[in-house]
Amino acid sequence: MRIGVLTSGGDCPGLNAVIRSVVHRAVVDHGDEVIGFRDGWKGLLECDYLKLDLDAVGGILARGGTILGSSRVQPSHLRDGVDRARGHVEELGLDAIIPIGGEGTLKAARLLSDSGLPIVGVPKTIDNDIAVTDVTFGFDTAVGVATDALDRLKTTAESHQRVLVVEVMGRHTGWIALHSGMAAGAHAIVVPERPFDIEELATRVGERFEAGKRFAIVVAAEGAKPRPGTMEFDEGGKDVYGHERFAGIARQLSIELEERLGKEARPVILGHVQRGGTPTAYDRVLATRFGWHAVEAVHRGEFGRMTALRGTDIVMVSLAEAVETLKTVPADRYAEAECVL
Repeated sequence: MRIGVLTSGGDCPGLNAVIRSVVHRAVVDHGDEVIGFRDGWKGLLECDYLKLDLDAVGGILARGGTILGSSRVQPSHLRDGVDRARGHVEELGLDAIIPIGGEGTLKAARLLSDSGLPIVGVPKTIDNDIAVTDVTFGFDTAVGVATDALDRLKTTAESHQRVLVVEVMGRHTGWIALHSGMAAGAHAIVVPERPFDIEELATRVGERFEAGKRFAIVVAAEGAKPRPGTMEFDEGGKDVYGHERFAGIARQLSIELEERLGKEARPVILGHVQRGGTPTAYDRVLATRFGWHAVEAVHRGEFGRMTALRGTDIVMVSLAEAVETLKTVPADRYAEAECVL
């Protein structure tokens, strides 16, 4: 068989581990040929690819990023390019395409699958927001990076008697904020799933100082928002891909808390550092398992589906089910972290 693989959307630790796993399973165990499209769906639409053999994937297991490159393609361009993509698949003699990506990539995969292309997806995102899988690779690494940063920030916050509002990624879900905040012992966490009350937050932080503590750490998911009418809030609008632009919740919260508490408050935006660097052992193993099972699904002809983790097992689920809804933090998880407001 001849298999194409691509990485699309935001990069994430573990992508190279999937690519490596796909090549090893396909080439060594099945005698397949694998090609990689450069820069995601853009590479498929432009027929820009390279051959992936064992030498090409040597030494990439621990590398962050993706050797194939990634990019975002506007949905309209992809819809208009379905026939072109189908033509390139036929021209290259591909028996399957394995796209590795998050919500947007999987929606595009479903579109192409519905048009008749042989697709087997692999979910990735540091946000952990794909509903049909217990965990996505990249999440564990991102939480570890954020937790390490929070541990480090505690010492400088205490030295200067400051409130530090630390903004983490996650888009419309609070998984990174919840897990890193709990792991680092943050004093307050705000998440998109639960609009916060600025009065309640200010009271929580103020009580800490009144108790004689010298600093406070607030973890804010980038998509967190205040309850309507509780504080002025700058909405960020949308980008050309239809994604919400976040206007900087850490900056807005630090200004508000400083005014209300009379304490120095500073924003810290971790940003893309959470997506870079060496993947954890957990993410390498999960990514490797996803790649292995994706190749097996190709050989079984299970197209229009993707890999998912359920408990300790890798299962196959439909792409339609995968993109139906986001996996948000359920309310009962808040009770496990008393600092979630």
